Parts: sequence; C-alpha cells; structure tokens
Amino acid sequence: MSQSLRLQGRVALVTGGGSGIGQAAALAFARDGASVVVAGRREAALRDTVRLIHEQGGEALAVPTDVSDGGQVQALITATLTHFGRLDAAFNNAGVEGFSPISEMSEAEFDRVVATNLKGAWLSMKYELAAMTRAGHGGAIVNTSSWLTHGASVGSAAYSASKGGLDAMIRALALETGPHNIRINNVNPGIIDTPMAQRMGANEETLAPFVRLTPAGRVGKADDVGDVVAWLCSDEARFVTGQSLLVDGGFTIAGLR
Repeated sequence: MSQSLRLQGRVALVTGGGSGIGQAAALAFARDGASVVVAGRREAALRDTVRLIHEQGGEALAVPTDVSDGGQVQALITATLTHFGRLDAAFNNAGVEGFSPISEMSEAEFDRVVATNLKGAWLSMKYELAAMTRAGHGGAIVNTSSWLTHGASVGSAAYSASKGGLDAMIRALALETGPHNIRINNVNPGIIDTPMAQRMGANEETLAPFVRLTPAGRVGKADDVGDVVAWLCSDEARFVTGQSLLVDGGFTIAGLR
C-alpha cells in the first residue's frame, strides 16, 4: 500500500477497469487507500483487477457494465453506493478503437465509437455527478481523452471526434460542478503500450518511429497514466479543473514542431 494513503476512506470508480490504463488506475487508487469499483464489459478481466487489488490489501468490487447503456450506468452507480456507501472519485476510461478512412467506415462503426467514447463518458458523468452532488462532499472525475485531440493520424477521424468532443465537454462541466466542489479533468495519453494498442498492431517495430519523436525516449506504460489519474483525484490537485492534460512524454509537442 502507498505510504501517503492520500485517498484513504474514499471510494473510486473505474470504467474500462479490466486492463491497460483502467487497471493501472484502479491499482493506483487502491495503493492510495481508496476502495475501488471496477466496471467494464469483460467480467473475467474485471475479476482479475479485483484479485490484484485484494492481493495488495485493498477493497474492490467488480460490476459488469456497458457504459453506452444508460440503464446499466445507473445500475453501476447504485451498486457502488449500495456496497460502499459513497462515491468520491471516478475515472471514465471505457473506450473502443475505431480507425479507418472515412470512405471505408460504416455508419454503424462511427456510431459505435461515439456511443462508447463520448456518450458513454457523458452518461457516466451524468450519474456520477448526481451521486456526488446529492452527497454534498465534493469529488473528482477524470476521463480518458487522447493526444489525437491535439494532433491527427490517418483514419482517426471518428476516434478523434469522440475524444475532441470530450475535451470540449469537460470545460463546460467544470463550470457547472465547481459550486459543488467537484472537479472534472481529462488525461490525454500519448503512445501507451496497452492491450488496445497491441490489438491495433503496436509492437517494437511499429512503435519505433513514435519513440524517436518522444523526448522521454520511450513508449508510455499504463502506470504512467494511472498514477496521474490518482493524483488528479487527490487533494494534491485541488485547484485543477476543466483541464485536458497530455500524458505523452512530450510526443505531441515534438511531433507538431
């Protein structure tokens, strides 16, 4: 467990918590003393995250959830409050890839990307904020955006649009939630070695050009992002809201020179 325990006594929710950045953030929350609810569509992966949290001495609950379904998101918040009695922090990380030229992407595929990446985050925040506002003790929410809101990649139109909408959304929501002592921010990961990246063909050879453009000199790890998420949800980030924070080792600024 963390020596700081800066989230001791708090409850954190992570969507897309079965692997990659979501799992790393869930473990970071637990190390900082929070009880953690992990949600996602793959129940076996969620159970694995819960097992890892239990092994490090933390408390965790798995709740299978499709965040594009409002009823399931409501049920997730209800399960969180029923089991742990409160909700203090949330990391809305659930997302899907969707990369292809516009001429080759079907309408159904575009809808799928937006339904999870943008609408799913909107639904999650809608019900998380309702719970936090009713409780009256404030809170913090972080969403996973992308470096692609600052740059571009061939075939990224739908994915970039879903994440760009999320960057715009949280600026408005920060104004709404500030009076309730609730902060909302995004993390915008760069090139991170995750199962999603590997499904898209990421390996040492394909990532080499990105590494050459990254001042940090390496590909990011899930922990690099998960630790930032836990920090943003802690009191150490108490004056940070409405921000979309690049966590990319400098890749974006280097690539845009």
